[in-house]
Amino acid sequence: MALPGDPAQKGGGVSARPIYKFNGGVHPPEHKRESSGTPIVAGPLPAQLVLPLRQSIGNAAKPLVAVGERVLKGQLIAAADGSVSAALHAPTSGTVTAIEGRLVAHPSGLAEACIVIASDGRDEWEARTRFDWRAAYDAGNGRAIRDYLRDMGVVGLGGAVFPSHLKLAGRDALDTLIINGAECEPYITCDDRLMRERAADLVAGIRIVRQLLNAREVLIGIEDNKPEAVAALHAAIDGADIEVVVVPTLYPSGGAKQLIKLLTNIEVPSGVRSTDLGVQCFNVATVYTIYRALEHAEPVISRIVTLTGNVARPGNVEALIGTPLSDLMAFAGEQTGTREHIYGGPMMGFALPGLNAGLSKAGNCVIATAPADFPDKGREMPCIRCGECASACPAELQPMDLYWFSRSREFGRAQERNLFDCIECGACAYVCPSSIQLVDYYRFAKSEIWAAEASKKAADKARERHEFKQFREEREKREKAERLAARQAAAAKPATTADAAAAADDAETKAAKIKAAMARAAERKAAGETGDTQATDAMDAEKRAKIAAAMEKAAARKAHLESLQGGEAPVAEAVDEAKAEKIRAAMEAAAQRKAARDAAKADTPAQAGETDVAPAAMDDAKAAKIRAAMEAAAQRKAHRESLQAAAPVAEAAPAASALDPEKAERIRAAMQKRDEEKARLAAMSSEERAALDAERQARIDAARVRAAAKKESEQ
Repeated sequence: MALPGDPAQKGGGVSARPIYKFNGGVHPPEHKRESSGTPIVAGPLPAQLVLPLRQSIGNAAKPLVAVGERVLKGQLIAAADGSVSAALHAPTSGTVTAIEGRLVAHPSGLAEACIVIASDGRDEWEARTRFDWRAAYDAGNGRAIRDYLRDMGVVGLGGAVFPSHLKLAGRDALDTLIINGAECEPYITCDDRLMRERAADLVAGIRIVRQLLNAREVLIGIEDNKPEAVAALHAAIDGADIEVVVVPTLYPSGGAKQLIKLLTNIEVPSGVRSTDLGVQCFNVATVYTIYRALEHAEPVISRIVTLTGNVARPGNVEALIGTPLSDLMAFAGEQTGTREHIYGGPMMGFALPGLNAGLSKAGNCVIATAPADFPDKGREMPCIRCGECASACPAELQPMDLYWFSRSREFGRAQERNLFDCIECGACAYVCPSSIQLVDYYRFAKSEIWAAEASKKAADKARERHEFKQFREEREKREKAERLAARQAAAAKPATTADAAAAADDAETKAAKIKAAMARAAERKAAGETGDTQATDAMDAEKRAKIAAAMEKAAARKAHLESLQGGEAPVAEAVDEAKAEKIRAAMEAAAQRKAARDAAKADTPAQAGETDVAPAAMDDAKAAKIRAAMEAAAQRKAHRESLQAAAPVAEAAPAASALDPEKAERIRAAMQKRDEEKARLAAMSSEERAALDAERQARIDAARVRAAAKKESEQ
């Protein structure tokens, strides 16, 4: 039913558009005159600020400062964590003293992460740079404007604290922009004083929001118990295409869906956003902070809060976010006899667990309750199913059913009855004759459902991680098997004649390099020797003879293998390539060591005949030590020569002085057995050698197969 407005009764010059009634509603005592009669004053500058990191309905902000760091007023101290989050700024200059769990303004009484700042009393601003939002708007970069507002910490200040930048996204054009100035809850007057005292800035903010949303019309809804605010806004508008609509005083006309119904007759169904219907709603305090952020580069570091109830000086204070509530109550002159403190209004607020909590962006009112105005609620009685709660519910729910399902923990059935459409206005509890605190049950059910959903999301995420781990392990196992198969195929492929020739050429090249290095070392040694070098020449001749013998043996083995393979020597089958590479590396290293020794000998005389090269630099004691060392070396050399004379040169061990007779005998037996094997192989016919090679190859192939099977089983 339309209720036509009466301009004569509502301030003159305001909109006369019809008003449409919503379901339910109640008329509790207003108690607004106590705090609405005095102007807004600046709140106290506290010695310590306690700023909760969760200042919005979304994720908590991430700290950007460390303990002991000095911050300036307006400095970003915590960044938004995701899109449904808002940043946090330092309300004044000072030093970060703690980042820890502290008591916050929440009915649970639990501690949450907070940044604690000790004020230095200077209230020093950081350098501010104004964001050119108009240039961004002209360039079509609305995302940059929304991100800027998110980083400036702008949230809904009407109580819902929903991140405001999300409400500025959506449709290309909006039919109706509604500015909520109803402020329907008793005791709260902060929006009323804001509209009275800062109407010009508020209207400027409304124009900005209208431009960002491209709204066709703008309606400002104000209850008829605020005539001064209506007059102030009408004067500030000054004929602009903005309508001030006065609505009847009825709680909760300030709810977004209820105000949309009052002004446009549009009912927002369950699960549907108002923007989908062409309507968007903003609180007046939120619009004011948007204006301050875009035009003055001022983040949300303070808000207007109503201090009322059992206090000596009720009124509205512009207090810094994070101000301890005890400081605010002391500033208002709290009187004796206070029973408890209510955060928010008496209908939707809650009793504070303590006054050590800091003021949050959602804190629009603090009420010190006295028994005269807040009598005992009485003992909770059984529900008599009178239906009064359903008649008062503005969301047209069945509160008694939601109560039973919440109390019996049948949360699924409560959701089926649209539990989350409840705006927790408290109208049902206000009219309940059994004094049942219905909203408390609904809040409990919602929190349990949210906790169950969070647990389910965590379990789903853990399952996804586990499934991905299994997939990764299977993929790695498959890829490893493929690499192993490729290596086995490459090893099973016989080497070509070209490969064998290339390997032989490489061996010949390295042998030539070794010989050249030996020749250079010999030349350096000959050039540096000046004295008696008979013993050294004998030792070098012995080493050269051993190296030559080893090279002849290697050449003989190579020729023998080539004769067995018909002139071809597949490297992968006849000689272990890894072993051959080690031998060549060892030979190169030996040649390098020998060359180094020769060079050292050329630079440092060590023979008996060279001791007179620098007699002036050598004292008698040092000369005696050198002679003794040379005599000992000569004795060791004579001992080695006697051992070599006692055994054939062909059977001499590489280090005869280190071998005992038993070990030398075993070596001689092994060498004799090897010679006999060579003779037996030489006496074989070509058919017998082919059969022997086939047998050896079969054993090698069998060993390879066993090794591959063992490796695969281990993997």
